[in-house]
Amino acid sequence: QVQLVESGGGLVQAGGSLRLSCTFSGRVFSNWAMGWFRQAPGKEREFVSAISWNGGRTDYADSVKGRFTISRDDAKRTVYLQMSSLNPEDTAVYYCAARSLWSGGAYSEAGSYDYWGQGTQVTVSS
Repeated sequence: QVQLVESGGGLVQAGGSLRLSCTFSGRVFSNWAMGWFRQAPGKEREFVSAISWNGGRTDYADSVKGRFTISRDDAKRTVYLQMSSLNPEDTAVYYCAARSLWSGGAYSEAGSYDYWGQGTQVTVSS
């Protein structure tokens, strides 16, 4: 059973930065691709970013390209989401998700992920 624990959310002013972390446990981390999704109040959950099992591929939603960076540290079993130039539209609960390297489907598809964290709130004030 995989467990994911997010941290690093909080309140930040527009233009500021935050780094989210997601710690993985329960399986061999290097066998899993990792993704970040977010859900704003009254909206559906949306894809933010993903990184392949070996870090060789990263994907980003158009809305965050050039502002967010995903990375992973296999020694720490952790995936990060560095967020900069934040704006109020980035306010949401951010979720970490894991999918087996053998899973198919696009990284942007929430249904392709096997495990989810509990989420961490990010609030950007104007």
